[in-house]
Amino acid sequence: MNSRMAASSSRVMLGPLVAAIDQGTSSTRFLVFNAKTAELLSHHQVEINQSFPKEGWVEEDPKEILQSVYECMERTCEKLTQLNIDISNIKAIGVTNQRETTLVWDKETGEPLYNAIVWLDLRTQSTAERLINKTPGRNKNHLKHKTGLPISTYFSAVKLRWLMDNVDEVAEAVLTHRAMFGTVDSWLIWCLTGGKSGGVHCTDVTNASRTMLFNIHTLDWDPELCKYFDIPMEILPKVRSSSEIYGLMKSGSLSGIPISGCLGDQSAALVGQMCFQEGQAKNTYGTGCFLLRNTGAKPVMSDHGLLTTVAYKLGRDKPACYALEGSVAIAGAVVRWLKDNLGIIQTSTELEKLAASVGTSYGCYFVPAFSGLYAPYWEPSARGIICGLTQFTNKSHLAFAALEAVCFQTREILDAMNQDSGIPLTQLQVDGGMTSNRLLMQLQADILCIPVVKPSMPETTALGAAMAAGAAEGVSVWSLRPEDLSEVTSEKFEPQINPEGQGAYESEFRYARWKKAVQRAMNWETTEPISNGNGETSIFSSVPLGFYILGSMLMLIGAKYIAGHK
Repeated sequence: MNSRMAASSSRVMLGPLVAAIDQGTSSTRFLVFNAKTAELLSHHQVEINQSFPKEGWVEEDPKEILQSVYECMERTCEKLTQLNIDISNIKAIGVTNQRETTLVWDKETGEPLYNAIVWLDLRTQSTAERLINKTPGRNKNHLKHKTGLPISTYFSAVKLRWLMDNVDEVAEAVLTHRAMFGTVDSWLIWCLTGGKSGGVHCTDVTNASRTMLFNIHTLDWDPELCKYFDIPMEILPKVRSSSEIYGLMKSGSLSGIPISGCLGDQSAALVGQMCFQEGQAKNTYGTGCFLLRNTGAKPVMSDHGLLTTVAYKLGRDKPACYALEGSVAIAGAVVRWLKDNLGIIQTSTELEKLAASVGTSYGCYFVPAFSGLYAPYWEPSARGIICGLTQFTNKSHLAFAALEAVCFQTREILDAMNQDSGIPLTQLQVDGGMTSNRLLMQLQADILCIPVVKPSMPETTALGAAMAAGAAEGVSVWSLRPEDLSEVTSEKFEPQINPEGQGAYESEFRYARWKKAVQRAMNWETTEPISNGNGETSIFSSVPLGFYILGSMLMLIGAKYIAGHK
């Protein structure tokens, strides 16, 4: 009885709390943690609507994103009050966000000038091709020595270039010096710290390193890169470290509380998983899949299609830490697609049941290249493909193939990472919404042949942002010293395939088949129709099709000839 009473009174005497805004692709969350124990005390989540105005286009409403943040904050504060927890104990707020998603707004009115173009949007394919064509030797890696990134539809500068070229309001605001550019973190921090009335226009090194305008060695915007994309530097936010006080909240229940942490979602998950040692890696299974491996104080360039990115810089005077990253565009999004587009499941939990009911895809392979392929291929012309279908294939096999696709994509990235670093990973730390799918986690361990370790508190992205905010100079309620970090309880999925047995052979065979399916998905969508030289598109310009038609004509003539000689 005494321990119960002690527990209830200690609930109120919690000491300092730290909150995190986690603004993801499909939802916004606000979470509050105990700074001493890293325990999650309360949270609220709101779904975000995505719109698809044209094929390959993905947009979100910046005002809806902002409104969802306010709603999550207020509802979480209400929940804390009901739990008898004093919200004045919240000492700092961290921000973590979907990266690369691009916004431009008017600094005088505070109004967005267009919808947010989401990271996996493909409208910039021709913009990216044009930029690649003006490089020596048409090399998509032309800027990699400075940015760590290939020229791709994925990164913010290409999206910003599209907005300046195609949206009159944006072009005009740039000309009249009223435009502000930012990724989602910049938009939120600017709005929350006052917006047009003195809002702070900043970003952190991790988000800046995903724009293609940022030099990952000097840790600042690069004049040559800005010139290459023809983007004026005045519209860019100021780059800060991931852990410092940027400004104070200007409205709502948490008015006056410092915003003191900012990390792109994948970097935040790396911090939340405590991957502070060189060589440690985590994979986040969200809308996409993102595997980051800490490479320490030096950026490591990949020879195998991975990105070099800033992992974190936890304080103004602290060194930056870098990571190798493998990005997969479609992971959890495939579940949404099976639900919303095909209607074969009503909820995401149903996917696991369906897949488990067959335990195999029975030779069916699914390459969900809805937005082209990211790492290690960087092929925007790839499209989704489902192959190996027979009359026996049903929706359960398709469900299994979808889960297997997530695991195979991760395996491709892990293989590339092991080749780049020369030191094979011995276990993979995982987080994100999809990790609640136990079948997926076991399948992942079997396909990688290494243990998969999942923390019992899956909100590592928000935790990372809270850690950065709580550790900031001037807040200092969260210690990031290794000996002070709370032990995280976790669950381990061991591979159940004997590496010498039949199962391992079967697994390698399936992986090889998957890679064959990936090749089938390549070069599906070309932006230029093939012309026959005089401006007309010719059916015979496609060699296989030309041969097919010629062959068919000859066979018809042959058949008539034979028929006539019977």
